[in-house]
Amino acid sequence: MLQPKVVLAPTDFSAPSLDAIETAADVASRFGSVLVLVHAVPALPRLPPSVSLFKEADYEQSLHDQAVQQVADLAAKYEKAGVMVKSEVAIANEVGMEILRTGDRYGTDLIVIATHGMTGWREFAFGSVAEKVVRLARCAVLVLKVPRAAG
Repeated sequence: MLQPKVVLAPTDFSAPSLDAIETAADVASRFGSVLVLVHAVPALPRLPPSVSLFKEADYEQSLHDQAVQQVADLAAKYEKAGVMVKSEVAIANEVGMEILRTGDRYGTDLIVIATHGMTGWREFAFGSVAEKVVRLARCAVLVLKVPRAAG
C-alpha cells in the first residue's frame, strides 16, 4: 500500500486545483506526510491589453508576488489544520515540467493534480499539464477529473 511521505499538489488557483489540494491535504493528514504546494507562473504570460510591452517585467513580478501570497494563504490554512506544509512558486516556460522538477527536488511520493476537462481541439491547442505530469512523473499520480459539464 502506498504510504506517501511527501504529497505534491500543484495549483493554478482554479476551483478544480483547489479541490485537488483538499484531497492532497487529506492524504497528507492521514499519513503524516508533508504537503508541498506548488504554483508555476508561466514565463511569458499573455499580456492584457492594458499592460504596455515596456511594463512586462513589472507585470510578471506582480503575478509572481500575487501567487506567492495566494500560496502562503493556502499553506497557512493547512498548517492551521495540522498538516506539515512546504510551498514553492516558480516562473516556468513549461508548467508541467516545473511541477515535475519540484516533485523531484522534494522527493515526492504522490502528486495530486486536477484536470480542467478540456477535450478535442482545446486540449490539443493548449496541451495538458496533467497529462504531461502523468506521463513523465517518477512517482504515483492521482488525477482528479473535472466532470465534463463542470469543465
